[in-house]
Amino acid sequence: MVKSGSKAKRGGLAASPSHLMHRVLQLALDIYAEEAGPDGLTQRQFAVLEAVSHKSGLTQTDLVRATGIDRSTLADLVARMTTKGLLARERSVVDARAKAVRLSEAGAAALEAARPRVEAADKRILALLPKGKRDGFLALLADLAGEADAAPEKARAELKAAKKAAKLAKKAARADKPKKAPKLKLVEPA
Repeated sequence: MVKSGSKAKRGGLAASPSHLMHRVLQLALDIYAEEAGPDGLTQRQFAVLEAVSHKSGLTQTDLVRATGIDRSTLADLVARMTTKGLLARERSVVDARAKAVRLSEAGAAALEAARPRVEAADKRILALLPKGKRDGFLALLADLAGEADAAPEKARAELKAAKKAAKLAKKAARADKPKKAPKLKLVEPA
């Protein structure tokens, strides 16, 4: 295992936030799977059911924003959960092109059964840290999740700004281009 903290030599993988977060995610998902059990909800299924329980009638686009699950994975997940009877889909009253998702009775029951298991997993994960660091850890995770939520909008804004800058540069280049002098025709004397 890669050591971290003041005793670990900083460098390589021990100094790589992406690597360390991946390792921590693996540990968290393993703990979650142990607590949920072989017949329990996956972490993503739980996230979808929890999000839908807070606001029925969410579209899949709303669920992408609420859970952070990418669009194609979420579409497949919702389809499978609908087939299992955990969710029900119907036309959205807001957007006739979209399907709204709501909890079924089986989904509500599965969610209620999963909540204590998820709470136990969360307690086990936080117990790995000293008590004095737990609130700070959760705050940092919330900050990173907030940045992840804002990333698509930031990317769209950056792309829009880049396109505008390219358009202005192209316009400026055309304006600065020297104009060709008109060609003079030579007329031979008669």
